[in-house]
Amino acid sequence: MLDIATELELSLGRGHRVGVVTVAAVHGSAPRTVGSAMAVDEAGDVIGAISGGCVESEAYELALAALAGSLGVASTDLGLSNDDALAAGLSCGGHLGVVASVLDPADAAVRSQLALAARGEEAALDIGLASGEVRPADAGDARAGTLRIRRENAPRLIIVGAVDFASALATAARPLGYRITVVDARPAFATQRRHPDAHEVVRAWPGDYVANESIGPRDVICVLTHEERFDIPALVAALASDAGFVGAMGSRRTDARRRELLRDAGVPQESLERLRSPIGLDLGGASPAQTAVSIVAQVVADAHGRHGGHLSERTSATIHARG
Repeated sequence: MLDIATELELSLGRGHRVGVVTVAAVHGSAPRTVGSAMAVDEAGDVIGAISGGCVESEAYELALAALAGSLGVASTDLGLSNDDALAAGLSCGGHLGVVASVLDPADAAVRSQLALAARGEEAALDIGLASGEVRPADAGDARAGTLRIRRENAPRLIIVGAVDFASALATAARPLGYRITVVDARPAFATQRRHPDAHEVVRAWPGDYVANESIGPRDVICVLTHEERFDIPALVAALASDAGFVGAMGSRRTDARRRELLRDAGVPQESLERLRSPIGLDLGGASPAQTAVSIVAQVVADAHGRHGGHLSERTSATIHARG
């Protein structure tokens, strides 16, 4: 449910009650995880998805029934048997346990948690599996018969260099849930107008900015400037941080020179081995938008311990990463 917090809060803000179907359990192969949700508001607008298209019709009907108050029980299974899976289109072979709830615009406590999640801040809700009641999470562990859904603070994506590639990367990465900062010392380039999908645009020397930020293992730093006066200090700071992904754009010749300059700056070899440069998966694209896709693809692959490649050539039975 917290994965669609922004859209839920918009509907509630318009005064609409919202029926929400939340994934409470995943059995077998399915493309969405526990806590994923689909909703329908009183205006008939559909928000989110719980299966990538497999059982959306069933979820839609459950959400409408919740709004109408005609549900017998709040929890049920979708795609429980092979016949049900085929009928629902759950061709991936798994089934989902779901719980249906109703959100009311007057519930300020729940809305406060949705607002936190929409801003990329930590939030948590408890959902009663028998009743479908939604409430802010209590202190301590979830009680028996309760599904606790939690959203951590959003991971950060710091993009060094307010260039066209940075704007495209912000656009491509924002749906992935990153809190995006573009940083550049050049006032003419570092403007919100040029980077509308960044959460913030900072005018500062990138090396100083990165060195003074709190950066954790879920965070990503992408250096896109192609200017050594910006690149090298930013990368020195990035590689000294706990960032889970550090990448830099440039040709192989640029990469070779950059690594020499980083060695001269005292960056140890083990840190240099963390550097993803040239950044991105080999997709063959060249435009800013295509390059952005290759970068976010590498970020996602790295986060799940994958190397990219064609799924049709994958021999493992598991396609969707878990965890």
